[in-house]
Amino acid sequence: MERAAHKGAARPRHPHPVTSFVRATKSDADAMAQLINIAGEGLPVYLWQDMAEGSETVFDVGRRRAQREEGGFSYRNTTLAVHHGETVAALVDYAQPDQPEPFDPADIPAIFVPILELENLAPGSWYINVLAVFPAHRDQGIGSALLARAEANARHAGKKTVSLIASDGNPDAIRLYQRQGFVACAQRPMVKEGWENRGQNWVLLIKEI
Repeated sequence: MERAAHKGAARPRHPHPVTSFVRATKSDADAMAQLINIAGEGLPVYLWQDMAEGSETVFDVGRRRAQREEGGFSYRNTTLAVHHGETVAALVDYAQPDQPEPFDPADIPAIFVPILELENLAPGSWYINVLAVFPAHRDQGIGSALLARAEANARHAGKKTVSLIASDGNPDAIRLYQRQGFVACAQRPMVKEGWENRGQNWVLLIKEI
């Protein structure tokens, strides 16, 4: 399971005209793993440490999970921004179930409980799991363009709302989402265990479209 706060989204400008947007394939797993770790501010790597098998590195785990056919963090749910043939950003988005999925907090790692509680407050929404831009390509409008693609995907799927969860330790990203029409609707205290992050709360943001 990968859950991410969103980091590295750009200011609302138009991306460079040679930037294109493509659906990911299994061969894009390396860039996907790097970008979800950026979006999650190191949380994915922290979680992947316990998933490594044999001689796998943490990024081997990330690549393996990106190549899955199912699950939220899958190449099937991923759009990449490509600039001069180089992957520079990623969007992972998909539909949330129409009914909240019940869960027993005792059955899952505590670090996920507040995130799942917030997800369940936005049933039936179009969910942005990952939005990340490599540092060298920020402030070029790529993050805003990917947000627009997510909204287009939501409309195509017949959804009325788009949701995402961000860390309050990343106020620049939250301000961007609010400028784009997202409203902070709820928050839950983070459970960090051994993960280090400057944020204190996960924030659920929702936009009606």
